[in-house]
Amino acid sequence: MRSGDVIVGAGRRTPLGNFGGALRDVPLADQAAHAIRDSVRAAGLNLQDIDHCVFSTTVPTDRDSLFSARVVGVRAGLPEEAPALCVSRACASGLQAIISAVQQIADGQSRVSVVAGAEAFSRVPHVVSDLRWNAARGGRAFEDMLDWAYRCPFSLEYMGETAEALADRFGYTREAMDDWAAMSQSRALAARDFLGRQIAPMTMLTEDESPRPDATREKLAGLRPAFRDGGRVTAGNASGVTDGAAAMIACAPGEPTPENAFRIRAWRAVGVPPEIMGIGPVPAVQAVLKDTGLTLADIDYFEVNEAFAAVNLHAEAELGIPRDRHNLYGGGISLGHPPAVTGLRMAMTAAQHLHEADQTLAMLTMCLGGGQGMAMLIERV
Repeated sequence: MRSGDVIVGAGRRTPLGNFGGALRDVPLADQAAHAIRDSVRAAGLNLQDIDHCVFSTTVPTDRDSLFSARVVGVRAGLPEEAPALCVSRACASGLQAIISAVQQIADGQSRVSVVAGAEAFSRVPHVVSDLRWNAARGGRAFEDMLDWAYRCPFSLEYMGETAEALADRFGYTREAMDDWAAMSQSRALAARDFLGRQIAPMTMLTEDESPRPDATREKLAGLRPAFRDGGRVTAGNASGVTDGAAAMIACAPGEPTPENAFRIRAWRAVGVPPEIMGIGPVPAVQAVLKDTGLTLADIDYFEVNEAFAAVNLHAEAELGIPRDRHNLYGGGISLGHPPAVTGLRMAMTAAQHLHEADQTLAMLTMCLGGGQGMAMLIERV
């Protein structure tokens, strides 16, 4: 079987909760299990039909997080006989989970897999990294593991500094970034009905917590730079820190076709300079287009992760992505960017768009902290 024969769909996700917001007391595995159960229902399947669980997360949170894929599968009610795999590729972890599940089905290791991702950043612990062998005398300082996640692993600068470097090198202005951020917010607010069709409501939260009706262009212009004096990147034109989970179903040909189904036409991961990691979508998309022989004009719709407004401005400028085919339902700035969830959210949004707009091809692409880019081309079934 070829990877391109495998079908993916039935995307469901929790509402995305703000950092310290409505989901802060919900364990990561419970968030993921909730999304999985609703995705399985949306596919018209029973939990006992699932024979594999592929799960993504980037930062351990709860005590059971080191065994997260297995715990999530069992907690959701999948058969104990269904094995589990945890994958991580920084901000593209959700996309990688889809790809890994598709590859396992193509290899005959599975017929019906659940693909899921979750982040519970509000629950990320503080640690004492030098306590084990140096605890004889004196105090030790706690370190925030979430701070580790938001710093470049090489320079140790915040990821926002890499967006500043990208803006410096290519001349993206604060005004252009704020314009993009205001558009992202307005698009997400206008798309509440669209987004609501992919949300599995929870008792404590029924819709995304992050979109802000008060995030006007004027309000955004008044925010202070977040990472350097005189800088361009602010809390308003950067992605939000959010909690949540998402899930989809991947299945072999001959199984029931899930709603909003798609196939993967091609995908590529590339390496880029870590200090300007936001350029990652450009070479990744170019590699997919080269592999497929397609041009940008052949692609009906684009989802870019919107880690920072500068990332989308750069993809738009360098690739020529039309704004009216790009992130029409908001993105990381307005909805938040939990890394292991974003790729799944983008995939379900793009697939839903293709089906509702009667279109064929969508490109999903993102930058990755540490200096990578990834792109995945999907085709509506």
